[in-house]
Amino acid sequence: MKNPEFIAILQRIAEILEKFQPPKLKTPTFENENAFVWKADQALLSPVKDINRIPIELLRGIEQVRDILLDNTKRFSQGLPANNALLWGSRGTGKSSLVKSVHWAVSEKSKNLILIEIQREDIATLGELLQILKEQKKFQFILFCDDLSFDGHNETYKSLKSVLEGGIEGRPINVLFYATSNRRHLMPRELIENEQSSAINPGETVDEKVSLSDRFGLWLGFHNCSQETYLEIILGYADAFNLNLDKEELFRQAIEWSATRGSRSGRVAWQFIQDLAGRLGKQTFQNPES
Repeated sequence: MKNPEFIAILQRIAEILEKFQPPKLKTPTFENENAFVWKADQALLSPVKDINRIPIELLRGIEQVRDILLDNTKRFSQGLPANNALLWGSRGTGKSSLVKSVHWAVSEKSKNLILIEIQREDIATLGELLQILKEQKKFQFILFCDDLSFDGHNETYKSLKSVLEGGIEGRPINVLFYATSNRRHLMPRELIENEQSSAINPGETVDEKVSLSDRFGLWLGFHNCSQETYLEIILGYADAFNLNLDKEELFRQAIEWSATRGSRSGRVAWQFIQDLAGRLGKQTFQNPES
């Protein structure tokens, strides 16, 4: 047993086996940061120093859904009952910007509100993350998944269903789940229709898929904006960044910009403002996402 070569072999075997062990859960210091990204492969919550977000008052044309999500988040930060939220609709209409802006607005007063971004590829590891969060009684956590959707071969939606409402343990009371998606039911329409037509019991198959979105208490719809709303967004940005341009000329350029993109949305408006600010030699803050 004291043979040096034999001991060296055992050490190498132990090192190899350690690589196959799941990483230990690492708990960060939530007192110092209020936003994190979940690194599933490392079982790590990585702090985010500068969140990519904009002031909530600059989000125009989505006032109704803004107020609903803001009120829901305020209640949650106070330890009161609140709902999981699914923000669905057209691309570039401000879904993810709203989540980050609402968190910013509420966390300025409620220092216990933490935003954690999780990638859709890591949904299956939510159980591990909840093991960290449920012990942190002093804090309220919003898990945020941007551009959430599932295809026909992805079974991780079952993990999400369990986290949202199902399972023996259930979702910790200090955790909410906010997601954005281009799909109201998180599944492609053609997939739902195909499964309905080919299943032995079509109703049960479709119900299983659609029941995932049913577990979100709030469904907030986002739609392409009118030209009036688009120009209102443009004007709000121009005023915020002191882009001194005649209003008539500002609107003319903004309309031309949207025409070349073939759409009007908050994202298109922001892209125009970035271009305009650059031409005028002015600065804007970090680019918001939509």
